[in-house]
Amino acid sequence: QVRLVESGGGLVQAGDSLKLSCAASGRTVSRYSWAWFRQGPGDEREFVAAINWSGGNTHYADSVKGRFSISRDSAKNILYLQMNNLTREDTAVYYCPASIVTVLTPRRERYGYWGRGTQVTVSS
Repeated sequence: QVRLVESGGGLVQAGDSLKLSCAASGRTVSRYSWAWFRQGPGDEREFVAAINWSGGNTHYADSVKGRFSISRDSAKNILYLQMNNLTREDTAVYYCPASIVTVLTPRRERYGYWGRGTQVTVSS
């Protein structure tokens, strides 16, 4: 079983930066694809970014491309999301699901392990 715990969320102002972390425990996720999703108030849960097991391949949603950066430390089983130039539209609960599927995918149903999320609130 894989346990995922997100952290690093908080209240920031528009234009600020924030770095999220996700720690995995239980079974190692070193060979899993890993991603960030988010869900704003009243919205569907949406894909943000994904990274393959080696960290050599990444994929981003158009809405965050150029502002967010996903990375992982496979030795420590930690996933990161560096978020720069935040806007109010980035306000959401952020999740870090993991998938045994090696091909990067924005499809939520391909991720079998989910944490409880961390809240990010951006004020103007």
